[in-house]
Amino acid sequence: MTRIAKLALEDGTVYTGEGFGADGEINGEVVFNTSMTGYQEILTDPSYHGQIVTMTYPEIGNYGVNSIDIEHEKPSLSGFIVREESRIYSNYRAEGGLSAYLQQHGIVGLAGIDTRALVRRIREQGAMRGILSSTDLDDASLVEKAKNSPGLVGRDLVREVMPTQSRQWDHRLDDWTETEIARRGNPAGAGNTKVVCMDFGMKWNIPRHFISRGNLVTVVPGDTSADEILKLQPDGVFLSNGPGDPEPLDYAQKTIAALIGKTPIFGICLGHQLLSLACGAKTFKLKFGHRGANQPVLDLQTGKVEITTQNHGFAVEEESLPDCLEITHRNLNDDTIAGVRHRESKAFGVQHHPEASSGPHDSHYLFDRFQSVIAK
Repeated sequence: MTRIAKLALEDGTVYTGEGFGADGEINGEVVFNTSMTGYQEILTDPSYHGQIVTMTYPEIGNYGVNSIDIEHEKPSLSGFIVREESRIYSNYRAEGGLSAYLQQHGIVGLAGIDTRALVRRIREQGAMRGILSSTDLDDASLVEKAKNSPGLVGRDLVREVMPTQSRQWDHRLDDWTETEIARRGNPAGAGNTKVVCMDFGMKWNIPRHFISRGNLVTVVPGDTSADEILKLQPDGVFLSNGPGDPEPLDYAQKTIAALIGKTPIFGICLGHQLLSLACGAKTFKLKFGHRGANQPVLDLQTGKVEITTQNHGFAVEEESLPDCLEITHRNLNDDTIAGVRHRESKAFGVQHHPEASSGPHDSHYLFDRFQSVIAK
């Protein structure tokens, strides 16, 4: 039986379609992702916490879901919007369908709307607050709720997704990726190099990369102090991705500032922003963010262009960059900062995701670069 569901934006626009996944009503920032594949990785990326994600590719769900490709124990996003939800899935690794997976985890879905029109509106007006509901179908009520819903700026969403306890990581990459690493002759740890990952909402493919390069990996909550981290005697510290606005995370900035110069540091996405903030830079909210697996980035050191996966709504403000930081990468779509490194200490970060699964893999070398530092 068809279920009616609606999306209302704070500007008064309402889209009516078919509900799938769980019944209910949720609020969040409405954003879009341009990836053609990898919807399960997107669903389970904690960086989407507090957001309603719209997929621009028209048919989603055709290869089902499985328990191998997840990036976290459960989906963290608020809602999921597609043009067409494929009710037939076919893949030898599939363990179930998309709608049942969303229902299992309480995620409200919306299908059958003009996603092109929605994306154009977001591109023109910017990311907006929205309400996705299959229970309240009154347009005026939904729009009012959207206007009164909380935004992302100034909120600490990391505390809602980061772990509460430390753990030793032991999951490896898939065989294909490990073969690729070995074929390229990338540097490997000697089995006793220690990497401590500060988890602000970390995608699980990141520690898989560290394990598959021969490291001992300890994952700690994002609010762990510098003293506690240094007691673990790390050869390097990793700063993970995560959701929302980086500026309210003063506890993380304080820890990172205390770690700079005492251990090599590598940050991805939110971790890159927090590293920059800890050094004295500022961040700003992008109009509609960068989300997708086709973002071109220029490595200023080599002159090579990488196709990257990205997922962020904030960026480092170039005018505020302190003298101690040097720009290493640029986003070629809008010329924003896509990477920095510390001029005096062994610390660097990138705004994109080199661990990207299902791809692309152009930026895997960044793990090798960090490995070369910590293996010395």
